[in-house]
Amino acid sequence: MKMQLLILVSLFVVGAVAGKYSKEMNEQKASDKNNNQVEFRIAKLNQIWEKAIRMQLAPVRLSELHSDLKIQEKDELQWKKLKAEGLDEDGEREAKLRRNFNVILAKYGMDGKKDTRTLDSNRLKDHDVKDGDTFDDPRLDKLWNKAKTSGKFSDEELQILQREFHHHKDKINEYNIVMDTVSRTEEIHKNVIAPLEGEMKEQVLHQKHADLKQRMRDLNQGFERLRKITHEGYSADSEFKEPRVIELWEMAKRSNLSEDELDSLKEELRHFETKVEKHQHYQEQLELSHQKLKHVEALGDKDHIMRNKEKYNNLAEKAREMGYKMKKHLQDLTNKISRNGLQHNEL
Repeated sequence: MKMQLLILVSLFVVGAVAGKYSKEMNEQKASDKNNNQVEFRIAKLNQIWEKAIRMQLAPVRLSELHSDLKIQEKDELQWKKLKAEGLDEDGEREAKLRRNFNVILAKYGMDGKKDTRTLDSNRLKDHDVKDGDTFDDPRLDKLWNKAKTSGKFSDEELQILQREFHHHKDKINEYNIVMDTVSRTEEIHKNVIAPLEGEMKEQVLHQKHADLKQRMRDLNQGFERLRKITHEGYSADSEFKEPRVIELWEMAKRSNLSEDELDSLKEELRHFETKVEKHQHYQEQLELSHQKLKHVEALGDKDHIMRNKEKYNNLAEKAREMGYKMKKHLQDLTNKISRNGLQHNEL
């Protein structure tokens, strides 16, 4: 009888906890104290979003930030659930979340520091081949100028190659941001007195240094790929054309995946590339819609302004939704490949 009572109490507790989290995870929109709808369910993410709007970030950058914050929100809510279940005892997931948040702040110029990293506010530049374009890196600039004058590339191939160069530039910026956060963590680490706290921070630092080394290896491999393409041109049997997809495919080929797993992944990457291209198209349409809206606002026709604002808002919402799905898919694919094998039991 006692055993049955114990089981019933346990089931009740588990059910209550599960109910709490299912309610939390399925909640449609959070509200502030004034009962106004807010964009995110985590206060600090809302603060960043509101600050970005006040800063008047370019529409495409704002859309990108929204997707990054949605990914951060999803990861933080999952972590809170794991922590409640006692599954992050070493604090490794928490440290990674904090680092990712700092990367977002720095990436969009919200870390309170004067940003010396040049960040493009208009991703349409990826499509326009201009003589004056530079990549803030002498090696990239030299390669790009060589590619433009080589005669080995069609206009379409130059546009694809330029996207690869911009993607590599973004990866360099991201590496610099992570390196900066590691340096700051090391400064804090020097002032630690408690031995136990010191050991935990030592683990966090070790993880960050491992991450930096991997990022540097990826950068070196990415640069070698750009150098090879610049010298040899694109081969007729190139599997993919989108930089992020190419990067994933190159990573997969270096992993321990079997031939069957590689074939399966290749098919998934083709679907992902379609998703990336579709998202890119919506970003372009969003930027054009924003330019048109500014033009209409200057004319002062209220009805015309309202129609264009509605179209712009719809496009912005669609771009954000697609951006989140694309980045979530990218995150899932990266996790699969970095584990050196597809998980057969994953849904």
